[in-house]
Amino acid sequence: MKSLMKGLLSGLTLLGLSAAPALAEYPEKPIEIIVGYSAGGGTDVLARTVGGYLEKALGGEASVVVKNMPGAGGQIGFTAVAQAKPDGYTLGTFNLPAALALTLDREADYDADSFTYLANFVKDPNTIVVSKETGIESLKDLLDRAAKEPGRVTMGLSALGGNDHFAGILMESAAGVDVSFVPFKGAANARAAIMGGHVMAGTMTLGQTVGYEDNLRVLAVLDSERSPFAPDVPTAKELGYDVEMGSYRGLVAPAGLPEAVREKLLTALRAVNDNPEFQKTMVEQGNPASFVAGDDFAALAGKQASVAAKIWNATPWK
Repeated sequence: MKSLMKGLLSGLTLLGLSAAPALAEYPEKPIEIIVGYSAGGGTDVLARTVGGYLEKALGGEASVVVKNMPGAGGQIGFTAVAQAKPDGYTLGTFNLPAALALTLDREADYDADSFTYLANFVKDPNTIVVSKETGIESLKDLLDRAAKEPGRVTMGLSALGGNDHFAGILMESAAGVDVSFVPFKGAANARAAIMGGHVMAGTMTLGQTVGYEDNLRVLAVLDSERSPFAPDVPTAKELGYDVEMGSYRGLVAPAGLPEAVREKLLTALRAVNDNPEFQKTMVEQGNPASFVAGDDFAALAGKQASVAAKIWNATPWK
């Protein structure tokens, strides 16, 4: 009797296995990319561009939708991603150093370990700029003036606690000068103040200077090498100042993403970056491409968090 029951149970088990539906292959439903900023901005445009190419790279009937959750300097969106279920159906844009700098000057429900780092696509380097009306022709001219008149050179920023602010502090430290930082509500306001002569100089990303060449003079790019978008502008390093800072934009998922899903997304995102049409679109959008994926992206985030923490500890901005 026991052998008969064992046989029946074995048969039922085999029948159950053969009749059970196969596990659906990821993705089986739309993937959502959360953007912590308003529609139409640079981060939003990147998300929609990457999302469209990601659908093609994943193949099948993959669908990617973008959800804007602006507010609190991106914190609302970053938090939503960190607290989402780690199943591969919620991704988010991630801006460095801003996303992690936010955790220093306020209460935040996430930290650097709250995410699975997928891929960074953009590094928009900071610049040192002046209005052409100032008569300042070079970075040396500006820094000489700052050395002669400590605290009298004013430098416009989009805000405190972000890449503009950090770029200014790093440049000030490297040159051994004392400047006065003037924060504004956003890059557009800072740019207008620089062009209008309300501040002597400013720091903003290279992408934010495009289209304003008649009014702004870019004195230096804060990157390891010259930008193809401004090949005639020297880097700060060329001029003797070891300063790099910029705005990074990429994609993350919540921490704890299953390895199989992570690998599938990484493979697809690498295919997106390798697509010549995607690269052409990035150039047309004025996005300085810098692809860093997986563990390398996580290391980049750690480095940016370290820079932000060091500046916060030395010169807290709140």
